[in-house]
Amino acid sequence: MSFHPKMAYGATFHKSSRQLEDEGPSFAYTPENRARFDALVLRYPPDRRRSAVLPALYLAQYQQGYITANAIRHVAELLGITRADVEDVVSFYTMFYTRPVGKFVLQVCRTLSCAVNGAECVTEALVDKIGIKPGETDPTGTFTLLEVECLGACDRAPVVMVNDAWHECQRPEDVSTLVDDLKARGEGALSGCYHVVEGKR
Repeated sequence: MSFHPKMAYGATFHKSSRQLEDEGPSFAYTPENRARFDALVLRYPPDRRRSAVLPALYLAQYQQGYITANAIRHVAELLGITRADVEDVVSFYTMFYTRPVGKFVLQVCRTLSCAVNGAECVTEALVDKIGIKPGETDPTGTFTLLEVECLGACDRAPVVMVNDAWHECQRPEDVSTLVDDLKARGEGALSGCYHVVEGKR
């Protein structure tokens, strides 16, 4: 007889919830992107080469569309750091995708300023227009819909970031036009950063 409680050492007791990245196809920078990589690492002291991990990953994602385990391995080897170091960065930042995404990634800010100005209704309107839920990509591979935290334009809420640009002061009734314009004109349909817009006035 034992006075210790019986512990359930089943399959889930010590199981990690970590999901391994998709291995993906073999990956190496194209000659053009390798030249870009070689130029960008020169911005950092030799003993701080690891600091180039963010732009190196952006370059990999630009080339392949998302980050795979093979891309992580390639970046780690070029920077002289461990694969775990690169995985930490990929898993921390939401701007890195670990699975294929659509041509246009629509990220709706849901933090306080956007939330009180109707971001949830903007998301619902996008769901109705595109026919997908947050976290999904439409069957044509055109749109991926995500809900994210602060995009840094709180005074122009709600904000919808599209790839690396954004569309400000978005209202639910504007969503249909935004989606149609993206299909027709690409990122030319976006209002852009208000600092740039106001700087032209």
